[in-house]
Amino acid sequence: MHLLKRVLTAVVLIPIVLLIVLRAPIAVLALVTALIALLAVQEFLKLAEAYGIRPLQWPTYIFVGIFFLFLAVGPGNKPLLSTAIFVYTVGLAAALAPFIFLTVAMRRVNLSTGFPAAMVSTFAFAYIALPLGFLVQIREQWAGAFLLIYLFFVVWAGDVFAYFVGASVGRHLMSPRISPKKTWEGAVASMIASLVVGALLYNYALPISEALLNMHLIERRDGFFALQKPDLWPVLLLSAVINVAAQLGDLVESLIKRGAGVKDSGTILPGHGGMLDRIDAMLFAVPVVWAYGAWRLMQ
Repeated sequence: MHLLKRVLTAVVLIPIVLLIVLRAPIAVLALVTALIALLAVQEFLKLAEAYGIRPLQWPTYIFVGIFFLFLAVGPGNKPLLSTAIFVYTVGLAAALAPFIFLTVAMRRVNLSTGFPAAMVSTFAFAYIALPLGFLVQIREQWAGAFLLIYLFFVVWAGDVFAYFVGASVGRHLMSPRISPKKTWEGAVASMIASLVVGALLYNYALPISEALLNMHLIERRDGFFALQKPDLWPVLLLSAVINVAAQLGDLVESLIKRGAGVKDSGTILPGHGGMLDRIDAMLFAVPVVWAYGAWRLMQ
């Protein structure tokens, strides 16, 4: 029953996610991503309560919301300018976050709760909102829609193969104290799946982009057309780094949940747990792809 719920949820959500990533205007993508970020932040703050911390809930939600509002009103079809503005926005937001939350925490009656609350809010922003902000900005880069498809399928393939191979033939536990079900066999299968899917996507980047363009799912700037096709080895290296980052993201969230004494961060997604459970791998993988896209843009 658990596996059936997991599959059905994926079948429903994946087409919706791909449609939004491919076709929605940047402002819509930013607002949908903001909703996902706020749901994940809400779950994270709930986990923080299990550590005896009373978080700054509404100030955190407002700060995250304003951050995505700035992303929603970006310059649009100007990849280099939007990337530069995004870098400044991220730097300013990251620098201001601790000071803003500490200032708000001064209003606490019990001052001993102020610093832990501000620390949790700052971490929630850096851990959840910033990586999802990178996701929005990837779409504004050249071939941004294709890069996001590549990111999703490389991470999803690794996740699926790790789950099934680990459950069927996994014997050597990777980190039993943090995640009792993760095995080295599953991790190796995950890496192989990500490498294969990454190589296939880039090998067929041009026909995939042409097909999406003909179906009116992307604009020409969002696909892989006039850009120089990279060699295979950089794509394999990028896919490997994405996979390692995704597996680390999954383990980090497991560490947080294990310390809080819970199995899932929430129950919003049947068979998958909470929103944070579903995006934990992406939180570490997205900045890797953004860095690659930004580097490619600067060439």
